[in-house]
Order: sequence, then C-alpha cells, then structure tokens
Amino acid sequence: MTDLAILYEHPLWFEPLFAALDRRGVAFTRATPDGFWNPADQSAPAPVVFNRIAMSSFLRSDEHPIFDTMAMLDHWRRTGARVINGTDVLAIDASKARQLSLIASLGLAIPETRVVHRAADVVPAAQTLRFPLVVKANIGGSGAGIIRFDSLDELRTAVADAGLPSSVDGVLLVQEYVPVRDGAITRIETLDRKFLYAIEVAGGGAFDLCPADACVVPGSGIKMAAVEPSHTLKDAAEAIARAVDLDVGGVEVMIDDRDGVARFYDINALSNFVAKPLDVLGWDPHDRLVDYLVEQIEKAR
Repeated sequence: MTDLAILYEHPLWFEPLFAALDRRGVAFTRATPDGFWNPADQSAPAPVVFNRIAMSSFLRSDEHPIFDTMAMLDHWRRTGARVINGTDVLAIDASKARQLSLIASLGLAIPETRVVHRAADVVPAAQTLRFPLVVKANIGGSGAGIIRFDSLDELRTAVADAGLPSSVDGVLLVQEYVPVRDGAITRIETLDRKFLYAIEVAGGGAFDLCPADACVVPGSGIKMAAVEPSHTLKDAAEAIARAVDLDVGGVEVMIDDRDGVARFYDINALSNFVAKPLDVLGWDPHDRLVDYLVEQIEKAR
C-alpha cells in the first residue's frame, strides 16, 4: 500500500497533479468512488487520502458519488487515515446555503439571498429582494443550475410551468443578481489555509467561470489574469479557509458595481487550479501542493 491515495472521478482534471507527483517520485494510488465499501472494514486505501470529488460530478452521472463519498471519507477518518478536504469540508462544498451562512458569520458581505426547499416559497422569497435575481441550485458546479429572472411575473411563470432549476438535494437559493464591476470576479486560492494565488476571471456575464476548463474548452470566452488582491481580500479568504478547515480550496469574490462592496459568494473545495498555470501565473501551483502532500505523508508516518 502506498502512503497516498487520491480519490477522484473526473477523468482529466487531475493529470497535472499526477504528473507533478511523478516528477517528485511520490508514489500514490488512484482511487475512484465506484464499486462498494465495507463499513466494518477498519482500513483505508492509504494513510493519507486526498479528496478530489467534484460537486459537478452530478452533471456527468445521475448516479453521482457526492453523498456516498461523505460517508466513505468519514469512515476512512475513523480508521485513522489523514483525509485532506474530508467530510466536513465536503459538506460545506456541497451546500451553497451553508457556505453563505459561514461567510456571513465572519462579518463578510454576501449577495442578498433567501434559501427555500419548496417551489411554493420561491415567489414570497423573491418579494423580499430586488430584481433582477437568480435562482440557484444549492449543489451546482460549472455554472449549472442558475437561471436569471428580470421580473416577478417572469418568475411566477417559471414556477407555474415547473421552469425553476433543480438541485440534487432539493434546496434552492433565491438571490439578488449582483452586477459585477468590470465584468470580472476574483478567485483566491488557498493552501493549508494560507493565500496561494489569485486570478481575475472575466466571462462576459456567463455563470460558468471554471478556471480549470477555461483554457481547454475552445470558444469558452473566459479570460483570466493573475492578480494581487488587497490585504483585506487576502485576509478574508484566509479567514474563510480557517473557518471551513479547508486544506486546499478556492474562495470567489465579486465587487458589486452598485455600491463597491466586495461580496463573497462561493467556496470551492475541489480547487483543481487554473489551466495552463505557467502561461497565467508564471509558475505551477501543483509543485506547492505536492510539497504540502509530502508534509502530510511525513506527519502520518
């Protein structure tokens, strides 16, 4: 058995990480969530398990592994394995409602939001907000499950015609649409709860701003550039990472063009890093990630 297992389901996203581990001579096991696991088996696939399950996995298969993985990672933790981005982190990653609650509890601004689990409550929730607004799936990924509505009548029609987005957990967010200053959001990546790098992502109003896909999907229209956030934004991102106990992850923030307020709106525990990092950043964050994984392996021995 190797010292490190990487649990993942996307067939391509983690090839750069695998290559970085190979360059360093770090032996690892590739693990997938398919098959079955035994809750009485007091072993894990490795002393250190790195969770790389994506929330967008439900887009690739109706039989997605999100909820099964939560239980499986918790089981492996109970056997004594060091699980990086474990069950508690995955639970936050799997709920935009929990993310926003946590961010707001730190005194940081978020988009004005209401959380519902019934279609009948969407219109009453919307009546407490300003239009335009969006209705979001609580579990999303790659921009999935987000619909904009410009009027209450338009929203009422969608409710009557079953035209709302759906979430695999049945929870929806009704949220004021934030006009983003200069059309760009900032994604701040953290490693071991500390600032790693940040990029500005501009997508021409699109909801899908996945930086890992942006350089590999022809015609995506997504533009990225390395940026140096203010100390205030860096400190906020690190505070969020500490509150989540996030080993590796990204925090997304946008500047509300109406009032200039920085509104944090997403915590992404997958954090598979930007595509073509040497072009965008001038260095490869996978090397720093491998340093961190090696440290965790040494601590687990």
